[in-house]
Amino acid sequence: MAAASALTPRRSGGPTGRLAANLARLDGPGREAGIDLARGLAVIGMFAAHLLETTAFDWRDPGTWTDVVNGRSSILFATLAGVSLALVTGGTHPFEGTRMMSARIRIALRAGCIWFLGIVLVVLETPVLVILPAYAILFLLALPLLRAGVTWLFGTAAAIAVAMPFAVFAIDSWGGWDRPLGQTVAHALGWHYPFLLWAAFVIAGIGIGRLAFSRPLTAVLLAGAGAVLAAFGYGVIGRWSLLAPADSLWGVTLSSTAHSSGMGEAIGSGGFAIAVIGLCALLCATPLRWLVLPLRAVGAMPLTAYTAQLVAWAVLQPPPGAYGSELASFRALEPFLPLTIATILVCTLWTLLVGRGPLEWLIARIASTGPRETAR
Repeated sequence: MAAASALTPRRSGGPTGRLAANLARLDGPGREAGIDLARGLAVIGMFAAHLLETTAFDWRDPGTWTDVVNGRSSILFATLAGVSLALVTGGTHPFEGTRMMSARIRIALRAGCIWFLGIVLVVLETPVLVILPAYAILFLLALPLLRAGVTWLFGTAAAIAVAMPFAVFAIDSWGGWDRPLGQTVAHALGWHYPFLLWAAFVIAGIGIGRLAFSRPLTAVLLAGAGAVLAAFGYGVIGRWSLLAPADSLWGVTLSSTAHSSGMGEAIGSGGFAIAVIGLCALLCATPLRWLVLPLRAVGAMPLTAYTAQLVAWAVLQPPPGAYGSELASFRALEPFLPLTIATILVCTLWTLLVGRGPLEWLIARIASTGPRETAR
């Protein structure tokens, strides 16, 4: 993109010049600090969901508050994918004509790379449900919607959140999911993150990305709207689900439990994601954005951070032993803090001293083989 290249700082010679150039890239006008921060929080939240033992969330018991990462971190990650799609296709002024077509082809190439990487991570057989295959499919599903208006995007996201839990329930009722073929299909589609429903989060994210969300007033409105949706999803629809038997149609499709694919979760956790994005945009409109720079660095290279965690897990995984499962035996090592601190440190140093994350750079290079964008 011609505009982006014009904003890219020139690197002067030596380490000092490289550091200045990379810092300008991370905090320059072509980068949304609030989105990087939210994405960094999502990545660390997924680490926590994988690596920590949590109990059901109860706002009256601070000991249960770590449960906030379950389900919500991955939904925040998916919502931010939609924001990123909007930003790379023009932000508040969507591309048109051949420029949008070129952007769509490059996004499709990125989706193919992400899907392949996801399958590689599945083959590692860590006891984690890998989100990347679903992430790639969601990219492809979003392609026809990149020229849609904001009202239409939010309306469509809401309709999907209400209707698709019933479709997911019907598909989940298929008896073949536990067979080898069914398990292969589930991994290939990332069906543990059912794209029919999760499209709501990506579409809502595109809608956010079409707004001037970094403006304080818009960020406040996003945070407030997200809080209202979260309260309605968890507090109203979630309570309705408790009135029905847990395994009944209504008990499942209205559920607000993490990873239930229920309407309560879709609206509640979707609202939570919107609120987090608004709050991160607000924080990064202040000098406090420098305080959270390490988290922003993680958010600037999320694919590398996510992949590195699973590769490290595969290398360090002990046998089940007395713990009964590989997941329990790995958690017994108490790996969350060491892996998180190492991730934040490495991502910060890499972003400042090298620049773009290695996987982000590689996929961008592959996507660049597609047609180049031309000015409108």
